[in-house]
Amino acid sequence: MIATAVTAALLGGSPAVAGTAPERSAARLSLPSPPGGENVRVLVFHASAGDEPPTVDAGIAAIEKIGQQGPVADRFTIEATADASVFTKPRLGKFNAVVFLTGGGDVLDPDQEAGLQRYMEAGGGFLGIHGAARAEPYSDWFTGLIGARPTGSGQTAAQRATVEVGDRANPATKDLPVEWKRPDRWLNWSTNPSGTVHTVARVRENTYQPGTGANGWDHPVSWCRDYDGGRSFYTAMGGTADSFQEADFRSHLRGALLWTTRLARADCQATITTNYAAKRVTSPNKPGSSDQIGEPHGLVTAKDGRVFYIGRGGGDASTPVVTDWNNPEVGKGEGTVHSWDPKTGKVTLAGSVTVFGNKGGGDELVKNEEGLLGIELDPDFLSNGWIYLHYTPHSRIDRDKQMAERRVSRFTVNPATNRLDLSSEKVLLKWPVQIHSCCHAGGGMAWDSARNLYIATGDNNSSQFSDGYSGNNPEPAYKGVAFADARRTAGNTNNLNGKILRIHPEQDGTYTLPEGNLFTGKETDEGGGKTRGEIYVMGVRNPSRISVDKKTDTLYAGWVGPDAGTPSPTWGPAKYDTFAVITHASNRGWPFCMGNEQPYRDRNLPDPTKPLGWYDCDHLKNESPHNDGLVDIPPAESNNIWYSPQGGGPDFPRNAEGVPSYELSQQKLLLPWLKGGGQAAMDGPVYRHDPGSASKDAWPAYWDGKWFVGDFYDGEQPRHAVVMDPETAGGGGLPAHAESLDKIIPVGADGIRNLMGWTFGPDGALYVLDYGRGFFTSDPKSALWRITYKGGEPTPLPQQLARKAS
Repeated sequence: MIATAVTAALLGGSPAVAGTAPERSAARLSLPSPPGGENVRVLVFHASAGDEPPTVDAGIAAIEKIGQQGPVADRFTIEATADASVFTKPRLGKFNAVVFLTGGGDVLDPDQEAGLQRYMEAGGGFLGIHGAARAEPYSDWFTGLIGARPTGSGQTAAQRATVEVGDRANPATKDLPVEWKRPDRWLNWSTNPSGTVHTVARVRENTYQPGTGANGWDHPVSWCRDYDGGRSFYTAMGGTADSFQEADFRSHLRGALLWTTRLARADCQATITTNYAAKRVTSPNKPGSSDQIGEPHGLVTAKDGRVFYIGRGGGDASTPVVTDWNNPEVGKGEGTVHSWDPKTGKVTLAGSVTVFGNKGGGDELVKNEEGLLGIELDPDFLSNGWIYLHYTPHSRIDRDKQMAERRVSRFTVNPATNRLDLSSEKVLLKWPVQIHSCCHAGGGMAWDSARNLYIATGDNNSSQFSDGYSGNNPEPAYKGVAFADARRTAGNTNNLNGKILRIHPEQDGTYTLPEGNLFTGKETDEGGGKTRGEIYVMGVRNPSRISVDKKTDTLYAGWVGPDAGTPSPTWGPAKYDTFAVITHASNRGWPFCMGNEQPYRDRNLPDPTKPLGWYDCDHLKNESPHNDGLVDIPPAESNNIWYSPQGGGPDFPRNAEGVPSYELSQQKLLLPWLKGGGQAAMDGPVYRHDPGSASKDAWPAYWDGKWFVGDFYDGEQPRHAVVMDPETAGGGGLPAHAESLDKIIPVGADGIRNLMGWTFGPDGALYVLDYGRGFFTSDPKSALWRITYKGGEPTPLPQQLARKAS
């Protein structure tokens, strides 16, 4: 190739797919570098082995018209031909991009295909439309150029479907609706290309009849990649002549041509999985110690790049576990605080707090999930060294009543030694929790831009006494404290458990209450004294992970549901793990309602096995005998993501009163991209790309604004990045788009099997805690991981644009 040809390595592209390449003739193709100059030209090739597709005339007319639209600096002219000999002639080098508007079949002879290959190697651009995926069926190289091959004959009739536009930055998709409803002839793929190409849009299969060979929830419809030195874009849309009359489809084609002609840059590498590297950065602990990591339970990053992560309280297999309540050491453990420094790659054990929560496994009346539950750094941590810990101190347990104190305290980390000063503790907030039964202690914390601290507290009541449904059984109690009635806690306006609190820490170690919480604490309703002003969100079960988007100050949360494996027409929904976009103070429903306002059923007294009426999610009353808060409580609001063992977003037909049937045979899954089973929701961050960062490891701008949602378990459970519509997200709107992260955040025995926490650092890398392979302990698989991006800059590089960017 000529010396000025742009190589695949320079563009960050992948080499040609292995296989039999077309035989090359001795002639070499010369492309100006950059090609085209001021006269940007596009070749539209429309030959077919059989009858010419009925879309050709419409396609040529549309491409010609869009070439003359937009700013003058972004315009181009076209030449259309069905003469394949153009690919063996030097004049091919005068075109910035080639469009294949072809039908199927072998349309190029070996010399012509070799010419197309030389064209790409010299830095050319390619756009394939619909039937082009059936061209050159015997060529491995052309398969790589297109990215995927259709299976079967495809759909002969056009169907209206929803296209999910996941790439909000690519010039081909940035101006399209997030959910784009349009008719077309949809193709199924013999091999799903996601992960080997950069998918910019997917078609939602549950909005049409995909026929045989359907691809499921991940059904790519448009994608791009840097290929063999050039740029390749393919769209499976454009299967009807009417498509080319659509303004949005023309916008899609125009954006694709801006990139393939080098008139614009685009990142077509951002979701190619080989561009990511996952590395474990902590070693296994030395025997009998926690020098590297405790029982993983949360992490946070400092502005200087250090990662601080905590251990809940369980030790390794050699650590003694005391379960006898008569023993003063019952449940005693060490909640550890470690830090990892990216500059040195070294781990420091900053210190530990003595906690209650080390009782090992077993029945819900034996095991416990208390301990060191959450960590946050002060916004001015680098100057003041303040660190906030959410924990259950062992020194404050009442073994007789089996009650404990949960607290959020501020400590100081010595900047010289990187050690936690236990004597510096200032207790900001404390409240009682029952520790007779397990589980679901919550623990996550996060800051907003106004320096308000959000604190997620769990509802640690057992649901096993309600067969895994509502958790509203008022009967089981220990020394007067009910431990199976979540109306006492999460549903109680006067109790801080099962909530997300919001406070404003002050310099002296106290706190004030910001405006806009769910209550002021001064409400006079029902005699007064029945609300807590710290409550921002009520009705959550186990929000172990929360996050706040740095750009919008929106709160994101996920929480674990109860244990029922299937829905019950008598009692209500199965266990739903839940994620929510929270834009205002609200009640998220538990234990009265779940998902999109799906109610549970009340229980009778004195026999709680007998059902009463269904809860009214819009007019809730907390009539538990253990409720010391308001009876009339805020209505339950719809959540954005919920999933059960059967799948994501279960929904049912509803009767005249709005009560779902809860008949499994009538269940409709609104979110087919996720499934549960053994499930434990782990909320993740919203990624915000820093264009001014010098980091070579930062995830690309493609992910900007996407919300990362995951589950503790790997397999079919969620580990996805989702796009939310800002117009509907705060009202319970479903995600508009989702894509799997399983190949980027590796699953499996040697990967990150049990995701316990994840966040982006200031370097733009993703940091993930793997809990390990046991429970209530640390083991050799317990680890901190760092996931970096190695795909390089968007292409073409600025100096390789066809003309200077306008």
